[in-house]
Amino acid sequence: METWGFAKGHGTHNDFVLLKDRTGSVPLTAEQVRFLCDRHGGIGADGVIRAIKAGHVPGWDGEPDLWFMDYRNADGSLAEMCGNGLRVFGRFLMEEDLVDSNELVIATRAGLRGVREMPDGRMCAQMGAVRVGPEPTWVAHDGTRYEATAVDVGNPHAVVLLGDDVDLSLLDLSHPPQFDPDVFPAGANVEFVHVNDRHDLSMRVHERGSGETLSCGTGVVATAAAQAHAIGEPSGDYAVTVPGGRLDVAYDGERAELIGPAVIVARGEVLVPDRASRRAGDPAPAEAAAAETEPGRP
Repeated sequence: METWGFAKGHGTHNDFVLLKDRTGSVPLTAEQVRFLCDRHGGIGADGVIRAIKAGHVPGWDGEPDLWFMDYRNADGSLAEMCGNGLRVFGRFLMEEDLVDSNELVIATRAGLRGVREMPDGRMCAQMGAVRVGPEPTWVAHDGTRYEATAVDVGNPHAVVLLGDDVDLSLLDLSHPPQFDPDVFPAGANVEFVHVNDRHDLSMRVHERGSGETLSCGTGVVATAAAQAHAIGEPSGDYAVTVPGGRLDVAYDGERAELIGPAVIVARGEVLVPDRASRRAGDPAPAEAAAAETEPGRP
């Protein structure tokens, strides 16, 4: 057993275990991530975020002294980026006195991202380039095939704008939707969206590597971009309600900012098994090792 210090935080109830490991001295395995995220046998979370200096991240060739958001999904797989996690990570760095400003540049697997604290206490994250696919794609779920929009927010999304005849609250997202593997060879996060008004949306999401979550920051941005594309407006401000709360998106047609709450709710210590017990259905060790080295998750 090892004893690790941790913090627990969330952004609109998309929750994370946060760890400090400045020099990357404690290897974080997929098995340990699954243990930490287990809501019955561990702490419980949608993902794990490790704070590590960028110079200690293999393959990083940028500024070495930046804090790097090493994000892992609940299944232990590496992730490029996470919008809610980015805001929570910024809050964590501030509260742990690891930075001396309320306006930060954070390194991620999707590149550099800015985070700042707003006067009302919410956190604003610069989400980088948003790319909307030129052609529609499809999502299939529970026997229904939907038209969808492919959106890249540093990670892949398939956004379904539902018709008024579909009740968003009745969709069963306990199992993953299907999508075109040619469009999403590394998988996709899938958003189902009800349009309340042109700039007022409600969304549920099935996240790659985590299942349905109460919120997904990159998914909220993808949803706003898909709606902007659908109504022919190159830019605008959008309010997106998810099961965990409300997020706001400022979108200029190319890039977006995501604004919403980010709170740290607990700090403590956790006993981490040297090799956390495998549960039925968990990947075998070789599969887990592959998941640790292959980015491509939300």
